[in-house]
Amino acid sequence: MKFSLSWLKDHLDTQADAATVAEALTRVGLEVEGVSNAADALAPFTIARVLTAERHPQADKLQVLSVDAGNGPMQVVCGAPNARAGLVGIFGPPGAYVPGLDVTLKVAAIRGVESNGMMCSARELQLGEGHDGIVELPGDAPVGVAYAQWAGLDDPVFDVSITPNRQDCMGVRGIARDLAAAGLGTLKPLAVPSIAGEGAAAVAIRTDDPEGCPAFYGRTVAGVANGPSPDWLRRRLEAVDQRSISALVDITNYVMIDLGRPLHVYDMAKLSGALVARRARDGESVEALNGKTYALTPAMTVIADDVGVHDIGGIMGGEHSGVVDATTDIVIECAYFDPAAIARTGQALGLTSDARQRFERGVDPAFLDDGLAIATGLVLDLCGGRPSEVIRAGAPPVTPRTVAFDPARTPALGGIDVPADRQRAILESLGFGVGGDWTVTVPSWRRDVDGTADLVEEVVRIAGLDSVPSTPLARAEGVAKPTASDAQLVERRIRRAAAARGLHEAVTWSFISEEEARPFGGGAWTLANPISESLKVMRPSLLPGLVAAAQRNRARGEDAVRLFEIGRRYAADAEHPTLGFVRSVDEVGLGGREPGGWAAAKADALALIAAVSGRDLAQRLRVEAPASPWYHPGRSGVLKLGARPVAEFGELHPELLRAAGLRHAACAGELFLDALTLRRAGKKPAYAPNPLQPVKRDFAFVLPEDKPAAQLDLAIRKADKLVEDVTFFDLFRLPSGERSLALRVTLQPAQASFTDAELKAISDRIVAAAEKAGASLRG
Repeated sequence: MKFSLSWLKDHLDTQADAATVAEALTRVGLEVEGVSNAADALAPFTIARVLTAERHPQADKLQVLSVDAGNGPMQVVCGAPNARAGLVGIFGPPGAYVPGLDVTLKVAAIRGVESNGMMCSARELQLGEGHDGIVELPGDAPVGVAYAQWAGLDDPVFDVSITPNRQDCMGVRGIARDLAAAGLGTLKPLAVPSIAGEGAAAVAIRTDDPEGCPAFYGRTVAGVANGPSPDWLRRRLEAVDQRSISALVDITNYVMIDLGRPLHVYDMAKLSGALVARRARDGESVEALNGKTYALTPAMTVIADDVGVHDIGGIMGGEHSGVVDATTDIVIECAYFDPAAIARTGQALGLTSDARQRFERGVDPAFLDDGLAIATGLVLDLCGGRPSEVIRAGAPPVTPRTVAFDPARTPALGGIDVPADRQRAILESLGFGVGGDWTVTVPSWRRDVDGTADLVEEVVRIAGLDSVPSTPLARAEGVAKPTASDAQLVERRIRRAAAARGLHEAVTWSFISEEEARPFGGGAWTLANPISESLKVMRPSLLPGLVAAAQRNRARGEDAVRLFEIGRRYAADAEHPTLGFVRSVDEVGLGGREPGGWAAAKADALALIAAVSGRDLAQRLRVEAPASPWYHPGRSGVLKLGARPVAEFGELHPELLRAAGLRHAACAGELFLDALTLRRAGKKPAYAPNPLQPVKRDFAFVLPEDKPAAQLDLAIRKADKLVEDVTFFDLFRLPSGERSLALRVTLQPAQASFTDAELKAISDRIVAAAEKAGASLRG
């Protein structure tokens, strides 16, 4: 919802500046997303008079102007065909930024002649679309004065985010009412003209859909003269990003923004028979004002005549019956549409509009007569014409609502003590009626107020949300016990471990498209009513989002992509907490090229598992193949504890990389957090390095092709408690088809240095354990 400060002051008698208004809006619970001022961008531009205009000596289409901008004559080269002596326009000096051209002016030579700035067109200053010549101002415009100030453009514009429950603030007057209640000024009376109709309407109006359109009011106006809107109306609409179309259309947009009351105007010459609110019929369609054709269903309310549909009721008018410059007779529609029906229709058609935003929140059902009168008055003032009497078809749902209120509930529910008299004044200033027994009558424009808690909220936000004290919950005596669950501790610990390994945390959507889910086995969970097709499937893996994020990073020149995410993946049986990570294989660090590929992915997975479950568990894991099909079939694996998968790792499949737009190899992995056990952190002793030197021994074993190296690794680690680490460093295949694996075993003495006999005994146990695992010592 956008509005300007001057527009607000049409309803609010106040001397507050923009900063004060913004602060007050925030204080009463209306979020200010931004405050802008067109005058800031136009500050350097001043009103100037062209003193002389001579032909450029080197170019027929250019002129050399002598321009007075208040500081004496300056030479300016100009190519505008309307540049001439005596013209008053807008001058941009050197150093000024021209928003429509995205350039900063400087003194420059144009075809050999020095130019000191420029005379500007409307498009160059983003004041309109005119670009055929420079702006021509009235001859009495004061030379040397800032253009924005003279033109009244110094008018801050507020962009306020309105929550769905505050339908009353979808108009400037509703926001002014809140500010007046907060003490920022006085709400001005609303001027509603009394318009006597001149005979019956020339078009019959009725509603045949009392559920979708309970009330359909309207009148005809004959003999109007449509055309461009006056400057005040055009500037006011354009300031809030509404394109000025014509006086009749602009009037409806103005009343909608000003009072939160959408209306529509029909060209009577394009109608055949009565104008009726009814349900759409099978096979009907309508070309809307946005140029698109929409297929309608019997669940949708439309406005139609005897020939066909002209309007998607409460959402968007039709192209066929819209007014044009030649329009002379019109029908002004002012209707009340059911909010739920509007929401369903808009969602089904995928169509949004300013009118829909207001009708689906619920406009004031008691404001039909006044809204129609105000719109008619503007039409008569700007376009002339002869109004008919008002036709009122149906009746709006105006049912008085009351709430029995107890002021003592405010400190109990709201946390602040507001005197009863002040509470009464706040409610009355917001339009509520407060009886002597505290029976509160809810105004027709506040359909969100339903009980005592809602009234307490109104009192508290006007008294000031910033005055609600921050009161901590009562804490039990003594030291509080930890409340984090094991699952939370696992996530907390593994998140820190991933960050310590140089991975950057990412957060991606849990919803992905069917196309994104297909390479990862498809989605087992599909939404019945997704926001869009691109967010239809609950992700079966964390990798689709991480791969897409990696692609975006690479596309922006980031070579070393290191991402991880902790979240849920959604399998057919349940949702599973998971950590996923992606690394680019060719990443380069400070020390040169870092190891990449499946080995790096495996190292990441094992390190993260060790951080959560301890090194002992990580060493007991065995590696199996194959991993899931989205990994490279020969460069990936599954880490298992017994028969239970704990993690997958490896390089991503080349076809997946091509589909994702990644031109370089990438490795990835997923850790299944619900398969990890939490290692309890006991009291950690101070770091004390072992004073005894470790001993390293190399072995070479022959292993059959069908025996995984992980089994040999695990067997050697279990051979003796003094085996600290096992590292494979060589592999080649023998003519017999077997593999020769060379490995280094690190032995760490505990009490004293090893003797030769102890080393031989440990080596014998290692060889025996290897033979039991199916390997033999290479001769």
